[in-house]
Amino acid sequence: MDDRAQRIVDTAIELAARDGYHAVRLRDVAAKAKVALGTVYKRFNSKEEILVAALTREGENLLARFTEMPKGDDAEARVVAFFEIATDNFVRRPKLARALLRALAGERMAAHVASLHALCIGILVATIEGRSPHEPSAWGGDSDVRARETASILLQVWFAALVGWAAGAHDQAGVVLQVRRAAKRLL
Repeated sequence: MDDRAQRIVDTAIELAARDGYHAVRLRDVAAKAKVALGTVYKRFNSKEEILVAALTREGENLLARFTEMPKGDDAEARVVAFFEIATDNFVRRPKLARALLRALAGERMAAHVASLHALCIGILVATIEGRSPHEPSAWGGDSDVRARETASILLQVWFAALVGWAAGAHDQAGVVLQVRRAAKRLL
């Protein structure tokens, strides 16, 4: 991502964190990032695309935080520890988190969502198998199908729980509880 695109994403994050999804208007992003509106459109087709780029960056930042495996004696404990960290990281800025979730539901976001999903699956498979997510084998076909399917299901439960959190159905602890229940059954 070039410097201008980075500034655009940073500005969108700032606006969404302060005032939520509706505050991320492309004209406002351009003005605050000190770039032409055409520059914004040249790099991103919509505010959803900017916010999904922000979410992808957040996912990469989360990966960077995992310099060692989450603590736990077994896969279930490690997975729960991972989701506690991921949930805390995600909901610490509630307006931004809600804006990012809304952006994921936008039209034409499937490719971006798939990329983010793959990143999270790689981290989760490594967590389940007790390996560092920085090992190349965590991302490829070396992992068994069961671990990848389990990771995918757990990730879907987490996203569904985050949607419930965004709607006010439960709090942060409720998000982790949903994943804990799924992990207990799956692992």
